[in-house]
Amino acid sequence: MGVSLAKGQRISLDKEAGTALRRAVMGLGWDTGDEDIDLDASCLLFDGSKGLVDTVWFKQLRSKDGSIQHSGDNRTGAGEGDDEQINVDLTAVPPVVMSLVFVVNSFTGQNFSLVRNAFCRIVDGNGKELARYDLATSGAHTGQVMARLYRHGSEWKMHAIGEPATGRTFHDMMGSITPLL
Repeated sequence: MGVSLAKGQRISLDKEAGTALRRAVMGLGWDTGDEDIDLDASCLLFDGSKGLVDTVWFKQLRSKDGSIQHSGDNRTGAGEGDDEQINVDLTAVPPVVMSLVFVVNSFTGQNFSLVRNAFCRIVDGNGKELARYDLATSGAHTGQVMARLYRHGSEWKMHAIGEPATGRTFHDMMGSITPLL
């Protein structure tokens, strides 16, 4: 098991992997009570000027350059482990992209007071968990900015953000996302 992160904590993914990290998977998992909740994970690619370069989400499962791939939409949160995954080939992410921001939102509009055991985690290309962030989800918000992977010199680092937001898709949450870059 990797490092258990607290809100606001930052780590070097290369140090956790023991080598320059080439591939990473952002996994998202959650549980609900009797009601199915359609949470959606998205990855937003930003340049150094906080400009949005590309997006990966349930309506665009692959980045335009092919470096990032979404596993597809899980509409219930049923089952164990990751409910949605976003695979990132860090070596293929264009140099203009400085930050990858991972967000989750409730497409059906239920708030996070109905969500239990939500987490995001980073796994390397061999399936080894490097870092895990258990999300403090309870509340009236419908979205959350989970984490950011960002370039720091020649390495990739992770910042556990965990900020609540409002919106059915990442589009609605942009006003909450960009100040966190």
